[in-house]
Amino acid sequence: MATKLDPRLHAHRPDLADIALSEMVEAARFAEPRLMQVVEPVITVHKAPRFDAMQLTQALFGETVKLFHEEEGWAWVQLVKDGYVGYVNGNALASPVAMPTHRVAVPSTFMYPDANLKTLPALPLTLNAQVAVTAENGSYSQLSNGRFVFAAHLKRLEDVESDFVAVAEKFLHVPYFWGGKSVLGLDCSGLVQLSLEACGRKALRDSDMQEETLGERLLINDLDGLRRGDLVFWNGHVGIMTDDKTLLHANGHHMMVVAEPLKDAVDRIAARYGNVTSIRRF
Repeated sequence: MATKLDPRLHAHRPDLADIALSEMVEAARFAEPRLMQVVEPVITVHKAPRFDAMQLTQALFGETVKLFHEEEGWAWVQLVKDGYVGYVNGNALASPVAMPTHRVAVPSTFMYPDANLKTLPALPLTLNAQVAVTAENGSYSQLSNGRFVFAAHLKRLEDVESDFVAVAEKFLHVPYFWGGKSVLGLDCSGLVQLSLEACGRKALRDSDMQEETLGERLLINDLDGLRRGDLVFWNGHVGIMTDDKTLLHANGHHMMVVAEPLKDAVDRIAARYGNVTSIRRF
């Protein structure tokens, strides 16, 4: 009997499904995925194969994806890193996959055609983009695609940050962007996921997933006793405590990432969306 699975995290639709789900779902046919790699700086993962379809999330340069089907330039994929399923521009993918060695460790940097900051075109890379370094040239690292990145902006994949809140604070005033997860724009759960990933911690993409899986639930009724790094959840929203009174979050009220008194956020959100649903602590 077919099992009901979250389509955000399982590649299945009536006409096609991941072969790994063949014993769990019904579909007209099943496909063995092909590994591909994102070769553009930031790409949108759409809900449907149309450029005007909702942005569900984003994939960053160097990410690997499982490709199940491609038609008319649209690729139906699952992101390897967090399991999210959606449609991307097939031209943004390439194979074979270059094994990454480093990650971008600053909010943003550039790939240059030469080891010279004046050369063009310079292509942006954002935090947690993954690259394969093949050589060093002065203060620049040469990548497997022949481009160059300022070496001090890269860290080896295993060299992770220690404070995810400090990472999140680097995105203060970045514009709010539904489904975004880069310095070009991000949403509430994107900020949490991006910051934790920089510290080597895996996090699912959406706030409801994060509320179910991150840290331990605290039994707090009056919001006293909070501390730096606690995650505060509402129905469809999440923020990060920077201290016992201050909430950092990407939100549609300010249309950017702000740090504000938790009480202000609680009162404003309660009036429109409801009360805090949980506090999670690592």
